[in-house]
Amino acid sequence: MNSALRRIRLPFLMILLGCIAAPLVRAACPELETQSQYLGISTVRLWEGNAPQAKGDTCDDIPFLTVFKPQYARPNGNAVIVMPGGAYLGLASILEGREVADWFTARGFTAFVLHYRLGKNYLLPVPLFDARRAVQMVRADAATYKIAPDHVAVIGFSAGGHLAALSATQFVAGDATAADPISQVSSRPDALILGYGWLGGVTPDTSHLTYCKLMDVMDRCAELQKQYTPALFVSAQTPPTFLYHTTEDKTVPVQQALGFYQALLDAHVSVEMHIFAHGGHGSGLGKGNPALDQWTVLLETWLRGLGWLPR
Repeated sequence: MNSALRRIRLPFLMILLGCIAAPLVRAACPELETQSQYLGISTVRLWEGNAPQAKGDTCDDIPFLTVFKPQYARPNGNAVIVMPGGAYLGLASILEGREVADWFTARGFTAFVLHYRLGKNYLLPVPLFDARRAVQMVRADAATYKIAPDHVAVIGFSAGGHLAALSATQFVAGDATAADPISQVSSRPDALILGYGWLGGVTPDTSHLTYCKLMDVMDRCAELQKQYTPALFVSAQTPPTFLYHTTEDKTVPVQQALGFYQALLDAHVSVEMHIFAHGGHGSGLGKGNPALDQWTVLLETWLRGLGWLPR
């Protein structure tokens, strides 16, 4: 009897141990396994192998796009790449990522949320490499995603806004001789949308949030400021831009947005800006604030004016 029980218990014990051990065996980046045809979500790495200057193979080392298909029967051929903020220390992936993607897919866009490298292990320009590559990948695969290659917008919030602005002012032309087809196309976005962008974040001024202090690079901040302040690189080729900010933002002073706005005006770039009197930093799509919720209505009107949405 005991022998029989042992024979029965042994397989169950092995199954139980397997169930307990299974969660301990994880992929280097489980987020890359996110695929759901049912929900219209997938992920794609920006580079098939290790990304340039990668220091490992965890999620922190792998830049990728999470793809959200447009809602059923509403595709309009437009694409948007969403760049969440987080002070280059983390990513507000829901507030400034998933929620934003859903807003665009409800209006027919194919949305891509960018997971870019950041932190002290990946100082600028590495995040910019990832942002450029994201635009190039979406454009190069336009036929696959059924989008127009000249209708690729970028939207960024806070630090993601700084990155989006850099991608729109420091883009690279495609290299027609490159073996990699993604590198053959331009990284210039066709429209730029910024929500409370951290546009003057690379500064030695520590009276407000500064990238240099957060990343312990104050000793070379003056040099970095010249290289990564978007307003310094605005040109006539900078894409049409939409800006949203609040006067009460204590984390990123509204003067940073005003400086970028002035640079766009000086370069004769089409630009629209909305500054709300009240509201702090990190409001995303508005977070239920009766006034701030209106900024996406203004954005939708702007997109219609560009011809990206039906009138």
